[in-house]
Amino acid sequence: MAFAHNPRRILIALLVIAATAVLVYFGDGLNPVWPLMWIAPLPVLWFAARSSWGEAALAAFAGWLLGSLSMYGYFHRLGVPWFRIFAGVGLVVTLGVLLFRLMVRRRAAWNALVAFPAVWVSFEYVLDRSSSGGTAGSLAYTQLHFLPFLQLASITGPWGISFVMLLFPSAIAVWIHLRGSDPRPARRVLVFTGALIGAVLLFGTFRLGQPAPSEQERVGLIASDTSANDDVASAGADTARLLHAYAEVVQKLAADGAQIVVLPEKIAVAADPDTAPVDAFLQSLADKTGATIVVGLVHVVPPLKYNEARVYTPGAPPLSYDKEHMLPPFESNLKPGTALALLHKPSSTWGVAICKDMDFTQPSRRYGNDDAGLMLVPAWDFNMDRSWHGHIAVMRGVEDGFSIVRAAKNGYLTVSDDRGRIVAETRSDSAPFATLMATVPAVHDSTLYQKLGDWFAGVAVFLLAVSVLRALFSRPQVSGGA
Repeated sequence: MAFAHNPRRILIALLVIAATAVLVYFGDGLNPVWPLMWIAPLPVLWFAARSSWGEAALAAFAGWLLGSLSMYGYFHRLGVPWFRIFAGVGLVVTLGVLLFRLMVRRRAAWNALVAFPAVWVSFEYVLDRSSSGGTAGSLAYTQLHFLPFLQLASITGPWGISFVMLLFPSAIAVWIHLRGSDPRPARRVLVFTGALIGAVLLFGTFRLGQPAPSEQERVGLIASDTSANDDVASAGADTARLLHAYAEVVQKLAADGAQIVVLPEKIAVAADPDTAPVDAFLQSLADKTGATIVVGLVHVVPPLKYNEARVYTPGAPPLSYDKEHMLPPFESNLKPGTALALLHKPSSTWGVAICKDMDFTQPSRRYGNDDAGLMLVPAWDFNMDRSWHGHIAVMRGVEDGFSIVRAAKNGYLTVSDDRGRIVAETRSDSAPFATLMATVPAVHDSTLYQKLGDWFAGVAVFLLAVSVLRALFSRPQVSGGA
């Protein structure tokens, strides 16, 4: 009631909500400004430490919900329940803020430091394991352009990136609140966090400075967004027409030295029992050009349909990979695959995945464990998400030690290395048949994340459990606030 009759506190709350909303709106979303997410939670954490739980909850929920509207247009276009998603995220943030508030007001500085990051990363991990979106909602992807920090993914996966990033505003908020009443733990929290971030950036800088391996491959990518080619070509004459058009471009890239050519996802339909002409045509193209060709097709095996990448290697039978992770509701009628597709070459091993598979930590980690040095990825994006969704795959390369060749319709043709650097990129609508040529490392580089998996997500869950237990059973030592 005091809050409702205090204009100054109302104004402060509104400013906190507005600041949080602006920072989240521009720090997250389809085109994030990465430094903003390092401070986005700070206003609500600062406010929560000196406010009632109701005021803190309102500010956290409203600020994050409004900031999440940066994704409204995208979710609305896909027909997903945007408000339910934004409200759910806002609720998780609110729970994290309230746990932070409880810990910092009890002068439990170290529990307060990890409370908010632990809540959020535990949530991200549950989403990866249980939702159709995988890791796509992770705040780690806001940091793809911060390359020294991105290298942490090679140790912790995306979980460590989100955690350390959220540790920064938590440390500042703890220090601000406790510097008067408990200056020593407040200072230690700040120093520890600064030292940890410094160590992470030092590791990342060192890793980026390592020389690239000498074993590299010349790769070519093709995509066509013209109206005639912007849908899945139906089986028969339409498929034959489109494949012949792509074949002309494949031959040009191969003549320029491309050893691998990757085409987009689901460009055409190949239906049993009449797939022989498709295979014969593309196999002859591979034999003629000497290039390995990866083509995304809808393979119909009545009564089932598969989102398939078919791989044609000179002098070898075709290899196929069936997409594991489907995009509902657009691909609900397709049968998910379960098996990897590996091409073992004298100098390296290549793997194949399709579009949304790269939103998940698996199957990429399985490919890493099989020493894949190069991932070939047909894809299909939605134009407006070409940067956000198209670059999610970059994280998988850092985590599991491989370069990525990703050719997307309505997106980017992208080549990235195992450090997350974009080697080459162009828009798929830059020409009737957009092409890209690049030379990219193709040797696997073992990482701790590849070997240990989601160990850091387990650390986050453990820290959350410790904080919750302390909240339930420790004796309150209330510090400050209204």
